[in-house]
Amino acid sequence: MSRFSLRTAFPRTPNPLSQAVAERHARGLPLLDLAETNPTRVGLPLPDAALLLAGVAPPPASSLLPESVAGRGGPTSAAARDGALPARPGKAGGSTSSPFHYAPEPFGLPSARQAVATHLSQRGASVEAAHVVLGASTSEAYGWLLKLLCDPGDNVLVPAPGYPLVDVLARLEGVHARSYRLPAVHGFGLDAGQVEAALDARTRAVLVVNPGNPTGHFLHEDELHALSDVCARHGLALISDEVFSDFAWDAEAGRVPSVAGRPLPCLTFSLSGLSKVAGLPGLKLAWLHAGGPAHARDEALARLEDVTDAALSVATPVQLALPALLAHAPRFQQALLERVKENRERLLRARPADASWDVVPAHGGWSAVLRIPHHPGEEATCLRLLEEGVRVQPGYFYDFGGGAYLVLSLLPTPEVFTAALAPLVRVLSPPAG
Repeated sequence: MSRFSLRTAFPRTPNPLSQAVAERHARGLPLLDLAETNPTRVGLPLPDAALLLAGVAPPPASSLLPESVAGRGGPTSAAARDGALPARPGKAGGSTSSPFHYAPEPFGLPSARQAVATHLSQRGASVEAAHVVLGASTSEAYGWLLKLLCDPGDNVLVPAPGYPLVDVLARLEGVHARSYRLPAVHGFGLDAGQVEAALDARTRAVLVVNPGNPTGHFLHEDELHALSDVCARHGLALISDEVFSDFAWDAEAGRVPSVAGRPLPCLTFSLSGLSKVAGLPGLKLAWLHAGGPAHARDEALARLEDVTDAALSVATPVQLALPALLAHAPRFQQALLERVKENRERLLRARPADASWDVVPAHGGWSAVLRIPHHPGEEATCLRLLEEGVRVQPGYFYDFGGGAYLVLSLLPTPEVFTAALAPLVRVLSPPAG
């Protein structure tokens, strides 16, 4: 038998919850799924499919970018990477209207990178298209950054609680993911002291998720200042996952919408993409923005160019359609925000005044977190809810600590969410005696 890498030796034994869900499906029983996070399956607005055939294919990349940005000649000067990308010539310049034209560009087509830069600049900071890199997903972007920043055996710091993706991606790169805790007493906000206590001599980067998934806590200016100081003093890169940052439920003083374009003292990378921004995970287009001190940023981009050139992963049609797809994003975001805020209000109204469980305060995202009694615990409660036809997720999926928690998606249709509330409350608030 062939010998396989230990990096791919993931456990395959189904957990009791996945077994219970599979058994329910096998019996043909209905399921009210409050773990549904696919925005294309819950009746939210989608763009016209014709957008994927719209747009104009670009002329050769060499006519659009300075050689130091378009080519593969190693490190480049800061001047060569500063500023917006040159504008695409009009029809008189020889461009054609075909999504089948192939112009291989390691960082993505200039028109698409400019569209992302414009999108990011609408948050208040100036963002240059030359510092934007396109990929097929944020997972792919994470993989690139782990290759860029880490050697096998190095580690990156990831927040806990949090979505358990980077642990898997890091393992596949031979990198360790070390957790730093987000204290519940701070509303699961960032504590720079916890970050500094978790790092060691082989730490290469710190990940922050803004807002937290599933905690819904946004990064604030004082937290960012303290965190960037830790990163600068220890020579660490700061990676900011901002896929949910467009989904704030309210206004807060001092909230950080993005690190992109911020003059921070450490190397920074901000990540997002169409999956969440426009509710289009199937189109497979994401982006990262590189920032921080110019010398570090430019060296990072020069090295990333070789990494991305090995894949050239983003399809031409979605890049050409990107300006129109981003123009669709506000319509999707408005509908989603209305949905999640209304479902959260339904959840709050359904909670009995004397209940032993609570909805954890939050300010954004797509999820609600419930704090429940230690007994009977997360898994037992989830299994009991499955018997009632309702699926939720246990807090241990997200590495919650210091209590028992459930995580609910706020994306389901009002009909599904409302129907799930009665059994949810019945299981969480059983009659006394």
